[in-house]
Amino acid sequence: MTITTRSAFLALTVLVAAVLPVRAEIAISANDNKVVLVNGATQVVQNPAPDTVTVIELKASPPRVLAEIPVPTSVVGPPLSVAITPDESLALVTSAMRIDPNDSTKQVPDTRVSVVDLKASPPRVLTTLEAGAGAAGVSINRQGTLALVANRSEGTVSVFAIQGPTVTAVGKVTIGDAKSGVSHAAFTPDGKTALVTRDGDDRISVLSVDGTKVEHTKRDLNAGLRPYGIDVASTGAFAAVANIGRGGGDADTVSLIDLRATPMRVVDTITVGQTPEGIKVSPNGKYVAVVVMNGSNKAKDSPFFNDNGKLVMLEIRDGTLKKLAEAPIGHWSQGAAFSADGKTVLVGNMVEKTVQVLSWDGKRLKDTGVKISVNGGSAAVRTAEK
Repeated sequence: MTITTRSAFLALTVLVAAVLPVRAEIAISANDNKVVLVNGATQVVQNPAPDTVTVIELKASPPRVLAEIPVPTSVVGPPLSVAITPDESLALVTSAMRIDPNDSTKQVPDTRVSVVDLKASPPRVLTTLEAGAGAAGVSINRQGTLALVANRSEGTVSVFAIQGPTVTAVGKVTIGDAKSGVSHAAFTPDGKTALVTRDGDDRISVLSVDGTKVEHTKRDLNAGLRPYGIDVASTGAFAAVANIGRGGGDADTVSLIDLRATPMRVVDTITVGQTPEGIKVSPNGKYVAVVVMNGSNKAKDSPFFNDNGKLVMLEIRDGTLKKLAEAPIGHWSQGAAFSADGKTVLVGNMVEKTVQVLSWDGKRLKDTGVKISVNGGSAAVRTAEK
């Protein structure tokens, strides 16, 4: 570790943080320091500072940083590499990629899942667990008893049991082969079903969940090209999935899945622009926030380059998706999260290393001008699902 990297690490570990309020409403940004975007190309940073997670208090106006600590993570995979228990006591953070120990200019799949104690002051890593190669999207059920981690580099989903502060690996489910691109797993509110995106072979797999027993039902849905991020409404009525496409400049899509149909099925698809990554259903189940790269990750001389991403707000109405509003965001933007009242939306900007704060009133989407600086590129933003 270089002097610069060591100094950055020490600065993080001694960061003065406020005690988390007893009834806090928090968001977490997982921040990747290993890679940067250079004129449309991802480059590995030499001797990078440690990755971090930033704990943000959403009840404050404007939202403010409570703490920031070193935790390994990665921008590779959907911007859903952090999940929070419903009681906001623990966070699970995945690390899909790490620096290749044999070639510092490259990355290789990682398997780590960090368990973070959010009640400690400052928060601290309790333990590090092993998932599968390319551990990416992670979700915790609304009962706070089970977590699923999608392993992008081996076609599996790892299962973890949660009991208080103890998280234990209890199994692994094979979804597809190593090229199936298993990306994210999202629970239904009752915790009995999970949907798993597969961007490698354009499918969404349905899992059954019974306690800690998780099985592939062998039913797959087909939404669009490369389904990636997925979120389930708190009502349990539907799920929304972001189809990121092939990255060739074409307009990509978001699909709506009717979970109450027998059997469940894709019922609508809408065009949103180039590369929708982050996706989040509002707490009231009426809206879907979509983070669209919009060509902001392309080289500046590309005919598909745009000098900003965009946050697109969709409405779910009568089983269809309708575009209501959009607002400009940063470059190579990733995750999105709503406040509990649905009036604030957070967006993570990788290039700017900020979490952007926008307001939403059901009709108008507005940039508040508040941008929370984080130590690393914001690769994922998440709140607890209750």
